Amino acid sequence: MAKTKTLFVCNNCGYETAKWFGKCPSCSEWDTMEEQVVINEPAKGSRNHLSSAPGKALPLSKIDSSNEIRYNTGIGEFNRVLGGGLVKGSLVLICGDPGIGKSTILLQICELLNRDLSILYVSGEESAYQIKMRAQRLNVSSDRLSIMCETDAEIISEYIKSEKPDVVMIDSIQTMSINDVASTAGSLTQVRECTNLFMRTAKNFDIPIILVGHVNKDGNIAGPKALEHIVDTVLYFEGERNLTYRILRTTKNRFGSTNEIGVFEMTGKGLNEIESPSLAMISGRPVNVSGTCVTCLIEGSRPILAEVQGLATASGYGNPRRMAAGFDYNRMAMLIAILEKRSGYFLGNMDCFVNIVGGLKADEPACDLAVALSLISSFKDSVIDSSTIVFGEIGLAGEIRTVTNCEQRIRECQRLGFKRCIVPRQNLSTLPKNSFTDIEIIGVRNIREAFESAIL
Repeated sequence: MAKTKTLFVCNNCGYETAKWFGKCPSCSEWDTMEEQVVINEPAKGSRNHLSSAPGKALPLSKIDSSNEIRYNTGIGEFNRVLGGGLVKGSLVLICGDPGIGKSTILLQICELLNRDLSILYVSGEESAYQIKMRAQRLNVSSDRLSIMCETDAEIISEYIKSEKPDVVMIDSIQTMSINDVASTAGSLTQVRECTNLFMRTAKNFDIPIILVGHVNKDGNIAGPKALEHIVDTVLYFEGERNLTYRILRTTKNRFGSTNEIGVFEMTGKGLNEIESPSLAMISGRPVNVSGTCVTCLIEGSRPILAEVQGLATASGYGNPRRMAAGFDYNRMAMLIAILEKRSGYFLGNMDCFVNIVGGLKADEPACDLAVALSLISSFKDSVIDSSTIVFGEIGLAGEIRTVTNCEQRIRECQRLGFKRCIVPRQNLSTLPKNSFTDIEIIGVRNIREAFESAIL
């Protein structure tokens, strides 16, 4: 006979305890403990293994890896973040804020994927009629696309086993449930068990499955942390709903590089891929205006140009305001302190604002120099040359430190027509000689040298 026991599980971090708490002892969130009844059933005779020969080990040299198959999704930016395409038997998780474009891009893939492939689209949130209306708006009319509105994960798994579609999309994993699990859909236990079931189905039948995941109020993936460990690839949609640009970022990928990004533009007819993100991010930037500077970021293996805007103005209150959009607030405060202590630019009584245009998040140290120069430019009301680009990390002593991938950054700047590039002095020795003829490369040692070289 099956035994039952009661546990209280935090729906924010997954902490389990036999006693109810108003405040989670692990993550300190209030009113997040949910009661769950766990049924301990005796092990059944049938087992679901990931290989056809359970209990046997194969030498590494005997395993054939030459038959790897990647499906071309028809969207170049989506292929990039996947590492070249959708791998057979892979389990992909794509998540993001509501309305960011998760379901939209999956329906577009259904239209652009190879016409010879059969696709099963499972929805637990919408009716078939709603999906049909969105498909008409996106001009999706593939004859090989089947729609299934179901929330029982076991029924879906059995259908996949019997019909064997080439690609499966499930929207979303938080709506799926297993009847034998005594908890509601979307709970930590249900999400974990349903994901495990789909993982075994994908591996056993070599069928790629794409899961749509929700996020919580903090922007993290909703559900247990084990969810990210189970899947092969984690994709995250970034961007503001009131902006047109969307960034699809890879945070985990067993079949390619991590931290790769794809850039899209949201339109009335779906997501359009942007093949040259650098050109899109700096288009429309103001000319001969103080407080703006261009830098080059490395996202995965791709250099992307970004416009950094800074504003320093006299504060009307005793406590100056500091605000950053797309840049780390604490790092901005550190740069302001360095400008005052090491360079003589007194911003202690100034309101300072920093903005990375286009919704990008500049989280690498190479953006330090551009942020500092944009604030100095606004503070002194001096214009930085529009054909000049800067990048470099700033140390606490006010020195400009080396950055990685300097040659790759300079080539991207040269391709887009910039005439001058200000880099750390130490990076000059690592650059190939006489390889950059159309762009002037200036090495600087401190912030003052950089500013004097950048202004008109």
